[in-house]
Amino acid sequence: MIPWVHLDTGSVPGGGTDLRLMRRGDEFAILADTIELMNNRRSGSEVALAALTCARLKDRPRARILIGGLGMGFTLRAALDGLGPEAQVVVAELVPAVIAWARGPLAHVFAGCLDDPRVDLQEADVNRLIQAGPDRYDAILLDVDNGPEGLMRRANDRLYDNWGLKRARWALRPGGILGVWSGAPDRKFKGRLQRSGFAVEEMRVHASGRGSGPKHVVWLGLRTEGAGETSRTEAGRSRAAR
Repeated sequence: MIPWVHLDTGSVPGGGTDLRLMRRGDEFAILADTIELMNNRRSGSEVALAALTCARLKDRPRARILIGGLGMGFTLRAALDGLGPEAQVVVAELVPAVIAWARGPLAHVFAGCLDDPRVDLQEADVNRLIQAGPDRYDAILLDVDNGPEGLMRRANDRLYDNWGLKRARWALRPGGILGVWSGAPDRKFKGRLQRSGFAVEEMRVHASGRGSGPKHVVWLGLRTEGAGETSRTEAGRSRAAR
């Protein structure tokens, strides 16, 4: 068997587990310690996160989407495939090395999608972009860790706690969608989504994208109105507290 080769290491700003880019033949993987976060041969669930969301935005030709986590670009590419020419996709990537890999050893995986005029790639914490203002996005897609808890860095927990979900809802336009990727089910997180004012769909998607092998989880939360509504004042207090 061809051995894995360590290509590069990326430091996570603010501390946390370093990321390692590995290669074995034409297979690439990004690891946090010994845990594989993504692999170019197992991208089915990352594609589904965007494809399922964009299918629900067909009536919004100028949709504005925020993607948290660049990864290997599979969610971004699927979003571009599912959106019209007037849409905009903002991508927040915290780790500078991941951006460098996208334009370097993983450029063939990205297949030029970073040059699409609809893409706005920012080296930033997605949490800051979520807090930038209310009603800014038609969808927010989160794939910044291995699920709704901070594996790569503990600060990611704040995206998935009660206040984090309320801030995401505040940043979404009416009828907007919060999409979350996870390596495994999490019943407590699904409950938090529902209590935060989202109508939730939970889907199990094969990692391979070919109907076999292990499954990951995609949650789609539709921003509902009325019950569970979080006022802008509350969201503002949450921002100040963080």
